[in-house]
Amino acid sequence: MDEEYVFKIPIGAVTEVLEDELEHYGMPRRSGRYPWGSGDTPYQHGGPYSANDFVQRINELKSEGVTSKEIADYFGVTTTALRAQESIAKNEIRNIKVDTAKALKEKGFNTYQIADKMGIAESSVRSLLNSQTEARSNKAQKTADFLKKKVNEKGMIDVGTGVELSLNISKEKLKESLYLLENEGYKVYKGQMPQVTNKGKYTTIKILCPPGTEYKDIYNFDKINSLEDYISYDNGETFKPAFAYPSSMDSKRLAIRYAEEGGTDRDGLIELRPGVKDLDLGGSMYAQVRILVDNKKYIKGMAVYSDDLPDGIDVRFNTNKSKSKSKMECLKDIKDDPHNPFGSLIKERGGQSYYIDKNGKEHLSLINKRAEEGDWNEWAKKISGQVLSKQTPGTAKTQLDLTLAEKKLEFDNICALTNPVLKKSLLKSFADDCDAGAVHLKATAFPRQKTHVLLPLTTIKDNEVYAPFYKNGEKIALIRYPHAGTFEIPILTVNNKNAEGKKMMGTTPLDAIGINSKTAGILSGADFDGDTVTTIPLSGKVKITSTRPLDGLKNFDPKDAYPKREGMKIMSEKQKQIEMGVTSNLITDMTIKGATDKELARAVRHSMVVIDAVKHELDYKKSEQDNGVSALKKKYQRNIDPETGAETHGVSTLLSRAKSEQRVLKRVGTPKVNQKGKPWYDSSKPEGAYIYNEVREEYIDKHGKTQVRTMKSTRMAETSDAHTLSTGTPIEETYADFANGLKSLANRARKEMVYTSNPTTNKAAKYKYAAEVKSLDNKLKLSLSNAPRERAAQALANSEVKAKKAAHPELTASEEKKLSQQALSRARTVVGAKRTLVEITDSEWEAIQAGAITPTKQAQIFNHTDSDKLRERATPRNKLAITDAKIASMKAMKNSGFTTDEIANKLGVSTSTVIKYIK
Repeated sequence: MDEEYVFKIPIGAVTEVLEDELEHYGMPRRSGRYPWGSGDTPYQHGGPYSANDFVQRINELKSEGVTSKEIADYFGVTTTALRAQESIAKNEIRNIKVDTAKALKEKGFNTYQIADKMGIAESSVRSLLNSQTEARSNKAQKTADFLKKKVNEKGMIDVGTGVELSLNISKEKLKESLYLLENEGYKVYKGQMPQVTNKGKYTTIKILCPPGTEYKDIYNFDKINSLEDYISYDNGETFKPAFAYPSSMDSKRLAIRYAEEGGTDRDGLIELRPGVKDLDLGGSMYAQVRILVDNKKYIKGMAVYSDDLPDGIDVRFNTNKSKSKSKMECLKDIKDDPHNPFGSLIKERGGQSYYIDKNGKEHLSLINKRAEEGDWNEWAKKISGQVLSKQTPGTAKTQLDLTLAEKKLEFDNICALTNPVLKKSLLKSFADDCDAGAVHLKATAFPRQKTHVLLPLTTIKDNEVYAPFYKNGEKIALIRYPHAGTFEIPILTVNNKNAEGKKMMGTTPLDAIGINSKTAGILSGADFDGDTVTTIPLSGKVKITSTRPLDGLKNFDPKDAYPKREGMKIMSEKQKQIEMGVTSNLITDMTIKGATDKELARAVRHSMVVIDAVKHELDYKKSEQDNGVSALKKKYQRNIDPETGAETHGVSTLLSRAKSEQRVLKRVGTPKVNQKGKPWYDSSKPEGAYIYNEVREEYIDKHGKTQVRTMKSTRMAETSDAHTLSTGTPIEETYADFANGLKSLANRARKEMVYTSNPTTNKAAKYKYAAEVKSLDNKLKLSLSNAPRERAAQALANSEVKAKKAAHPELTASEEKKLSQQALSRARTVVGAKRTLVEITDSEWEAIQAGAITPTKQAQIFNHTDSDKLRERATPRNKLAITDAKIASMKAMKNSGFTTDEIANKLGVSTSTVIKYIK
């Protein structure tokens, strides 16, 4: 049997071939020390060497300890070409096996018989017969076809570093596809492009060109095109526009479940008919979506599948609105923005998708995902002072002590780093983080604490929750932000046997839980359009205080109590944000100072009105009067100025004062570190604290008065002792100790930073590691080359945001932030801005440690590389040493309720070590 016949088996002769010869699949390897190829093509489709022969020889050489470079030399090609050819050869082998398995199946053989004849496992046969297997094996060719099409349409295109990230494919897939195109006559050239804003600096470019293009042509920079506006959702199988204006659904396909029909119990839930291609959630059981309707309205909410929709209806939207509203009145108006008709970000990767209809045509799906299953699980896990300060001082102290213990352990780990430049950089970041932590007062999460999105269940009891992430029968506390008090914390029993929950989200949802509408009402009126909760499992160590709902909140509906009246002032979105902050601080201060339930109910009722005041045009002024908010402020937020004796009403406890504004003189330049023996040393401040260069600058305001220019800071940031902000209550004193602990750590870190000397540059090492130095220089230049594009993107985004703010002065701070993110993302795409990290090899790290790189350049490199990998390299081998800080962290975690196994895993030690030290 000749080699060509083995690998290109005619379908009609498959049975005979398999019966006689297939067991000898492959050819004996060639031997000898001479390259197999001549130049760049030792293996190609239909070339002189078989795919199996080629891959077999590579595997044999690897098993003999031959390096990739030596193997490439053996074949007479570069390592890049070798990897591409090996991948292509493996794909061809797989395709042949797929064809063989399919042909045998057509002959009537079952999977067991096919496996026996091909000499492979039955599971492998099933994989080969899977329709997706062939598609996966041909992705390099499909990527090449896409690139070829774009080159034929546009001419030269950029395929340099970072293009694979914007296309959402692997680096290897891009290399394979370029190799295939080169074999077809297309050209790939590298060159240098001068940076417009940095004279004498160049950016490395890599350009894919049509056949016949000369090298000199790539220096016609205006003719180089970008692929930034395309993306692949399947690693190279297909390529789509990065953002497409949403497809619209006919409202005839939509039904509304109104309040009278049970819509309130599922308010915000979108039910989809399973199996409808343009409404497929793409493998997720649930997602937060937006669906455009009749090109003028849209639905927003959590989408799940439902098999009880009426005939002719593919989508049902649940609402708390009454039947007096028409179908379209239950939906939201789209925004006049071609880039963002929903007013909220769609997922950059996977937010939109495509499907093939029954006629074989491709269409954009109706589903636009804001988030989907698994996304909420990635949210930051902390406990805010807003929540923890309303728990018992003991519970708060346990979590705050754990937070401090973790920060002390982090400080020890940084101090142990072997590279002084990296150590100083991380110490500065650590100190600034501690300072910020003292202001924001967030604590470490409780054991197994998670963030979950809410889904509605109508068959689950008031005291139950469907939460497969937790054990059946255990109790968990649910907390939603903004958080008014312990009366908004339901304690629920996990019931993972609920059939409705299993049907809606499966038995292994990544980050969703199911509750009923009554429980949602306890969670400050949560609905099911994407609202989330913090879930905390309770144990002997973890105790969360929950109190019964306030009587004054029963049956209170702000829309019914304070509807719009003639001539009233309508609250603006900006004012709403301010009022919500004021009301939240009032509730915090009242709780800490022991307000009664009736008083708290007054404040909470008003906060509920404020939250809905803009959306439903509520009479918040009347609510303020009826609930006696001014009297509550006077009683619980009374402050006396020690100098003037004047009485004011505002934030009055450490928890509310910490982030409150304090004006300070204008500061210029880089702050110095308070250090004994230095000219700027200030004995009134702790050593290690920042010393600012303040200037007294006067100006004339719009009223003609002379004013001194100031800038914003916070009360916590400006005090050296957090106890000065406390009124002496136990919870405030606990938080004051915590804040002072963080401030002390920040000062220690800055002291360590200024007393750590920079390394000296070693000339001998610079000579010895000349190749590594040059390599790092080139990598850094490439990374820095993004700076001009990033500046251009920032400028473009700023102009867009400025124009939209002028057209929409009612934009809130959160809306402006969202708008800015979207504008910057688009601008980066337009100008081709993308960050390229410096990847440090082992030998390059040796060069750095030996002093071959100056401290200044080290700092630049460290700012443009992966910080986790960098820290791993710089951590000494004895990193498992048991320090006092590590022992303290073990004990603090034990007190917080972490298990021995959890402590061991988190600290990277054995369970026996944990047991030894926490006794």
